[in-house]
Parts: sequence; C-alpha cells; structure tokens
Amino acid sequence: VGVFNRTVSKVDRFLANEAKGTQVVGAHSLEEFVKLLKKPRAVMLLVQAGKPVDDFIDSLIPLLDKGDIIIDGGNSDDVSSAAKPPVCYLSAPGVSGGEEGARHGPSLMPGGHPDAWPRIRPIFQAVCAKVDGQPCCDWVGEGGAGHFVKMVHNGIEYGDMQLICEAYHLMKEVCCGLSNDEMADVFTRWNNGDLNSFLIEITADILRHRDDDGKHTVDKILDCAGQKGTGQWGWSSNLWGDLLIAGEIFYSLGRFSNRWGDFLIAEANFQLLRRFF
Repeated sequence: VGVFNRTVSKVDRFLANEAKGTQVVGAHSLEEFVKLLKKPRAVMLLVQAGKPVDDFIDSLIPLLDKGDIIIDGGNSDDVSSAAKPPVCYLSAPGVSGGEEGARHGPSLMPGGHPDAWPRIRPIFQAVCAKVDGQPCCDWVGEGGAGHFVKMVHNGIEYGDMQLICEAYHLMKEVCCGLSNDEMADVFTRWNNGDLNSFLIEITADILRHRDDDGKHTVDKILDCAGQKGTGQWGWSSNLWGDLLIAGEIFYSLGRFSNRWGDFLIAEANFQLLRRFF
C-alpha cells in the first residue's frame, strides 16, 4: 500500500505512528507515489469534494496508464461524478463511517465504471464494516450512483437529526420544561429500546456534558446550523429531481428557518408546492 499527502510532513508522521511496522510505503510526490503501485494501478482519493477532487484527478491522469483505476472517495456530487471524462476507469464510492469507520471499517457504496468493480471488490469487501459476517459494501450502479446513495444516506440521517432537535424543543420549551439532565435520561431510555442508535446515544452524552465552569455546554452553542455538500445536493434533488424524501425536505426547512428566517421558508414552501402539487 502506497500513501501520499501533498503536505508531506503528514506522510512522515503517519509512517512513524499509525503505519509503523506495517507494509505501508510513503511517497513525497505524486510521481513517486504512482511509481510505488503495481500495474494495473488503483488509486483512491480521499480529498474534499469539488475542485480539489477535479484538480487531483487532472494531476493523476498524465501519470497513469489505460486500465488503471481512480477511486473518488470524497463523497462528490453524483452529477459531477457521472460527468467526469472516461480516462482510465473511474470508481465513485460513497464512504460512510467517520473516524471510527476509518479505523475499523466504513460502509462503502461503490459505483462508477462497471469494469472497475471486479478488481476493487476483494479489497473493499475486506476492509469495510461487517454485520453478521456480511460486508457493508456492494455494487450500486454506474456513473455517480455510489455518491447518489451516499447523498440519500446523509439526507435520511439529517432527517433523524431534525427529529431529535424537535424532540429536544418539545421537551424543553413546549410541553415539559425538562432540564438538560432530565432530557438526557429520556434519550438514554430511548437508546436502550427500539430507538437504539449512535445519534440517540450521543444526544444523551451531549445534553449531560458540562464545561469546566460547571455549566451545560449545549446551552452555550448558537442555535444555528448550516449545510453544504450532500445536504444541499439532496435538497436540490428533492426540489427539482424525481426524488421525494420528506425527512430531507423538512430538515432543510428547519435549517433554513434558523439561518434566514421566514421569507426563505415561504419561498421554499412555494417551490415545493409548485414542484410536487
């Protein structure tokens, strides 16, 4: 396994720590990195979606040969993933799991050129997360399908987060007047039942957390959430495409409301009515 980062000090630090004693080999330039790889090569990018991905691919293509594979693991926009030129083979997997997934196995949603999948399948299904011994990874379709599935996955998760926020608001402001610790107890009970999930678990932890001054951290956080990347793309797909995920629409409306006020909410509702009704 070869690794490269344009900040070469990160390569050296990685080799001296997490990769120490392994067969991972580091490179200090893109040219050196490509030479480390056996042909036909498979290069996985884990860089920010958008222009950084495009720039990296443009830099890689002159160094690669026909039959090599570029794997865009940056959770890019599915439209731009599908539109990339067919130089080499492009695989476009959605990647989910955060820092725990990076260390212990992510969920992978591979798409892209179908000829790339048989070659990367053994690697992806070996390193991904497993449930009951089954890999959390399988082919989802051509073009930007993998990134589209990841976008929908994120949208569903954002809908869950909106529900948690509304439950918090109801318990705190509307009907119950519960304290942070009391609400944390409620979320803990929910997490011990059918609602068991990472989001419910960490909500309880967040509500209980106090700063060094003894005050709850959550009360010091500005009640305002932005969105970018998959959130915006999911909203756009709901509004102008052929996909309707109600939870994703209403989480977006919730985020709009605490950032830009009633005017944009009214405009968003008008566009929804015009599109779907």
